[in-house]
Amino acid sequence: MALPQEKIYTLEDIYALPEGQRAELIDGRIYNMAPRNTIHQKISWKLHQTIGNYISSRHGNCDVYAAPFAVFLNKDDRNYVEPDISIICDKSKMNDKGCVGAPDWIIEIVSPSTQHMDYGIKLFKYRTAGVREYWIVNPIKHTINVYDFDQDKFTSLYSFDEDVPVCIFENLSVNMELLLS
Repeated sequence: MALPQEKIYTLEDIYALPEGQRAELIDGRIYNMAPRNTIHQKISWKLHQTIGNYISSRHGNCDVYAAPFAVFLNKDDRNYVEPDISIICDKSKMNDKGCVGAPDWIIEIVSPSTQHMDYGIKLFKYRTAGVREYWIVNPIKHTINVYDFDQDKFTSLYSFDEDVPVCIFENLSVNMELLLS
């Protein structure tokens, strides 16, 4: 007797979700997304503002997008994510639906319900898709994990009170404690 096969979901299933329901699709599996809390929103907004101001002040070519923003990681119909913050420098990856391919830098802000995704599944997926830099901001532990995939370096762990250097941009560092004060 054959084992039951797990259903493989596609973008069609994501687009068919009820209005207001958010989910991500990774390798054909759907992961529902919970609403964000206040600290999550504050961190996202402050990081978005800081990175955007840095890029603007240097007349840079990159754009910063906050969730909900569609990223089609593998240019297929089985992978769709909404990172908390996506920085895209290659304009050819952009279309009217979002980013097709890997953003240059992704930031995920951890909540208790997303830890296994951010530290595990997404870490692997972002690295293999070609993301150059990945940050995991943990407001519960007051830590930031920085993965420099561009230089193939292992993670660096910072606390909120430290200056965290951005790997893909020279002369930009972020101090979350100062940012949130």
